[in-house]
Amino acid sequence: MHRTAGIISIGDELAIGQTLDTNSQWLSGRLTELGVGVRRHVTVADDLDAIALELERCAREFDLVIVSGGLGPTADDLTRFAFARVLGDELVTDDASLDQVRAWFTASGRSMPRANAVQAERPASASMIANAHGTAPGLFARVHDCDVWCVPGPPSELRPIFQAAIVPRIRTERVVVTRVLRTAGLGESTIAERLSAMMARDRNPLVGTTASDGVVSCRVRYEGDDRNEGRRLVDAAIDQVRETLGAYVFGEDDQTQAGAIVALLAERRKTVATVESCTGGLLAGAITAVPGSSSVFEKGLVTYSNEQKTDLVGVPSWIFRQQGAVSQACVEAMAKEGLELAKSDYCLSVSGVAGPGGGSEDKPVGTVWICRAAADGSLDTRRFLFNGGRDAVRQRSVTAALVMLWLRLVRAEGLPLLAQVEP
Repeated sequence: MHRTAGIISIGDELAIGQTLDTNSQWLSGRLTELGVGVRRHVTVADDLDAIALELERCAREFDLVIVSGGLGPTADDLTRFAFARVLGDELVTDDASLDQVRAWFTASGRSMPRANAVQAERPASASMIANAHGTAPGLFARVHDCDVWCVPGPPSELRPIFQAAIVPRIRTERVVVTRVLRTAGLGESTIAERLSAMMARDRNPLVGTTASDGVVSCRVRYEGDDRNEGRRLVDAAIDQVRETLGAYVFGEDDQTQAGAIVALLAERRKTVATVESCTGGLLAGAITAVPGSSSVFEKGLVTYSNEQKTDLVGVPSWIFRQQGAVSQACVEAMAKEGLELAKSDYCLSVSGVAGPGGGSEDKPVGTVWICRAAADGSLDTRRFLFNGGRDAVRQRSVTAALVMLWLRLVRAEGLPLLAQVEP
């Protein structure tokens, strides 16, 4: 039975931080869904001794190990050699795999480079795993009492191989049921206080939280031996979280704020525009990153200087003299004029001090004003004081602006938000 698993990611680029390891995250999610408890992620540089050592170690500790990367044709691709060392095998050429690699190049109108022949080599006691999406077949063998799969690193190759060749061979008695709710507008500590009774570590299902850029994900996970009971308990917990957090919940799983807003605007046949200063187009970018946003997004203006706020949008110049660009009057003028220019149903405006310089005693770095204007004449204007560096302030401004629109759409615009301060 596959109760526990380790994941080994191979590559200098991962070990030194040049490339983000998304494979471990994806594999862990899939293994957890299948009922396998992932106990270790480890990243190993392109070093034969280090790879062999880690492979041996994981194979002694876990029931299942997946190694990603290091199966290419170059001198730094060492996974097959480390695998052979751990197995005590010589490498042999697998004729069927060699034909497959050749066919891959032939299909693209090229001859197979001599270096790629190594991708058809395997430890003598291992078997090959066909790769229909690239030139690197995977490898499988038993090491001690552990099933070890070595798969190519590119996600476009790893994921199909995992689904086709590994999933059917996983055996587990454990059932894991998970769901995730996505929230914005409340801090993680506030959510933890509201959900405290549900977050006790001895509960099943267990509720946990993860925060990133102002979005807090509430994870609900059941572990047991009855899938139907697990689904019932997880669904009940999700309903309780929704009831507790209310309008701050905007979606499930991988749903984004902007995605949820675009879907709701499209459903209601409403449109939105943006007028941005310190966020420099990030707000418009978040909305237009959503497929289908062209049906709801009318116009996005970046008015970074005071002159452009006046020339492009029509913000009266007296506002800059009397209150400054980072003020309630300025963002309200930006939003109202942007609403008229775009002929949209809603407009979001942002102006602030993102830093690292430019702050003052009255308006320290992190001070941001945001306004949501609507065609019915209503305004929601708020002042925020965000912590963090320039990137954090800008991203949290985008999150807050989207929450303000979301609260309007779900008819809950009076709710307080994270980092909001009195004018």
